[in-house]
Amino acid sequence: MQNNPLAILVMIGVSAYVIRLWFADRKSAGSGTPNRKALPGITSAPLLAHVIGAVGALLIVLAETKGEIWLGVSGEQSTMTWLFAAYTLLAAFVEEIIFRGFLVVTRRGAAVRWASAVLASILFAALHPFLWDWKEDTLVWHFDTKGWFSFGAVFVTSLWFYVVRFARFNPAWSLAPCFTAHVTKNAAVVAIKLLQGHLVGLY
Repeated sequence: MQNNPLAILVMIGVSAYVIRLWFADRKSAGSGTPNRKALPGITSAPLLAHVIGAVGALLIVLAETKGEIWLGVSGEQSTMTWLFAAYTLLAAFVEEIIFRGFLVVTRRGAAVRWASAVLASILFAALHPFLWDWKEDTLVWHFDTKGWFSFGAVFVTSLWFYVVRFARFNPAWSLAPCFTAHVTKNAAVVAIKLLQGHLVGLY
């Protein structure tokens, strides 16, 4: 998709619409007229939850970057356009609504909740093209050091976002701190790609 500017623009539009729906549901709930079919996690959260989420995300990115350097695979990063970079920031909201919102069991106890979080995190990591790629209409697998390391980093990141949602510092299980953490993480990745010369071209 990164090589198709039109597809990226469409996804930016879709993401913006979903974000608008979430904040509209949150506003309705706050005004005393909640939407019966509201998106998940529209409750508020203390500032501390946002700070902890963002700091944790930055530490994960730092560890991932140092790990790539230590393994000697930092040069194998994919390039990213500015348009796709903008999309990743908006996509963070949608991914949180789907994975930390819908794809987790919240009413069957802590054990089931965290088991579903682990399974969803495996799916979340698998959907990112690190162990696989499409090249000339062919599925290519990348079961190498870089592929598995990046897969593991995304898996850990996903688990962290679940922690941010269900930790005691986020008592109402709001998705807002998850948005903060995910956007911070993606912005940090964009910044690192820029510094390492992997952010190229407008689209």
